[in-house]
Amino acid sequence: MTAFEELPPQEPSEPEVATESSSASFGSWLADLLETVLLAAVLFVGINLVSARIRVESISMEPTLKPGEFLIVNKLAYRFGEMHRGDVVVFYYPRDPSQRYIKRLIGLPGDTVEVADGQVFINGQPLDEPYINAPPAYMGTWQVPEGGIFVLGDNRNRSADSHVWGMVPLDYVIGKAIFVYWPLDRFGTVPGHPSF
Repeated sequence: MTAFEELPPQEPSEPEVATESSSASFGSWLADLLETVLLAAVLFVGINLVSARIRVESISMEPTLKPGEFLIVNKLAYRFGEMHRGDVVVFYYPRDPSQRYIKRLIGLPGDTVEVADGQVFINGQPLDEPYINAPPAYMGTWQVPEGGIFVLGDNRNRSADSHVWGMVPLDYVIGKAIFVYWPLDRFGTVPGHPSF
């Protein structure tokens, strides 16, 4: 063959067209749907293992939290960290564990909590409480046992809490309230208060 020799013409080939049967197309769609549903279920379970969403139902935590607000609760906060006075905690109500309550953590295991003259004292030291609605109008002294915590609502005189029904067992604590996500004008972190 020389450099100028022509090759015989080739017949043009037809373009390849991918064809898929309707049953294969349905099977692919079904597989995608199942994959999406499975991923959504895994995410849902994962999110519920580490957090909870609750709605504030009463005025007991005013002015910090108001009825109708929706909160995110960190369920792992106390599995990998310590409780602190001033944390806003969600727990099962000791007298009816089907109900969830939200209050502020005041006394830790071993603490002595005293309320006198409108002031809360922890182990004889006054507790600085800029978050309360009004000073408590009641008095009393409580010893917090091992395995329990003492909680009070920020709306001290309108709250059924540990000063009324006693301690919350530690295994009744669901987690720490960390974020208000609804309504949008209250969007933000739940104010805590550091230990003194």
